[in-house]
Amino acid sequence: MDRKDRKTFWLDRPVLVTGCTGFLGSWLTKELVRRGARVVGLVRDTVPQSLLYQGTEFQSLVVVRGVLEDYFLIERVLNEFDIDTVFHLAAQTIVTVANRNPLSTFEANLRGTWHILEACRRVSCVKRIAVASSDKAYGAQTQLPYTEDAPLTGIHPYDVSKSCADLLSQAYARTYSLPVCIARCGNFYGGGDLNFNRIVPGTLLSIYRENKPTIRSDGTYLRDYFYIEDAVDAYLHLVECMDNQEIVGEAFNFSPEAPVTVLDLVKAMLETTGAKHLQPVILGEATNEIKEQFLSGAKARQMLGWSARHTLREGLEKTARWYAEFFEREAEKIALDKNT
Repeated sequence: MDRKDRKTFWLDRPVLVTGCTGFLGSWLTKELVRRGARVVGLVRDTVPQSLLYQGTEFQSLVVVRGVLEDYFLIERVLNEFDIDTVFHLAAQTIVTVANRNPLSTFEANLRGTWHILEACRRVSCVKRIAVASSDKAYGAQTQLPYTEDAPLTGIHPYDVSKSCADLLSQAYARTYSLPVCIARCGNFYGGGDLNFNRIVPGTLLSIYRENKPTIRSDGTYLRDYFYIEDAVDAYLHLVECMDNQEIVGEAFNFSPEAPVTVLDLVKAMLETTGAKHLQPVILGEATNEIKEQFLSGAKARQMLGWSARHTLREGLEKTARWYAEFFEREAEKIALDKNT
């Protein structure tokens, strides 16, 4: 698809985004609105600080209050808004939460996925479905980098939920010819992620407060870190390519293909922000996590013509600027509240 077609592809297209207040969902939803799509967002909880509510794009969004576990709500939304494209992003995404409460994780990540797929199967308007899987769906593999033909062998609750959701999507594509593609990505980072238990926002918060950042693991865990604007571009590009029947039903890894250790990531943030004096504290407490996990993006390059645009340094520089401005705004609000 050439650049002109990409500019008009989303114009007036009815799109449902589940998980639209989440990290990826916020960035994707805002970009869809900017491209002229008619976006419907499924919202479970009101998250006032969500990036989705910053700027004016939210004013163009149709908001449906509800949960993925409500099948008939999903079917109604697809029918009443004549949805053409579905981005299924909603999930319980925090590994530690999944370990503490696997039931709610399985309810959201599994039941929610088969509800989306079944509702799309039963209505005639949906032509494209992108399902968010994860590199965690692969479980632990001995061959690195992970390729799409590796088995899905999650063991721990979050990993299992992503393996199963991925397999459900493949089953609906192959059994019912449902127009599904699956995106498997590594760890997202970028402005707007307000889960400060994650390594990037948590480290930047520590730096802002002049505290030494902490690393839960031993620092040697090797991962992909995928800048959020590249992730949005990958999802949009995937759907734009779905007129090509060869890719329908396929899973694609999206990766910057430049894995780094957690310790090196933290050091890169310290260098980017000029805070190398704040040497990290390594706790070595992480459990139920895979030691080395990173993806090959060869299939996406070859079949979709997609590759990441940002280096890690470029992504971290943009991310650090976003959080510096965010922390300053929050500090000004607190100071104002104290004075009133």
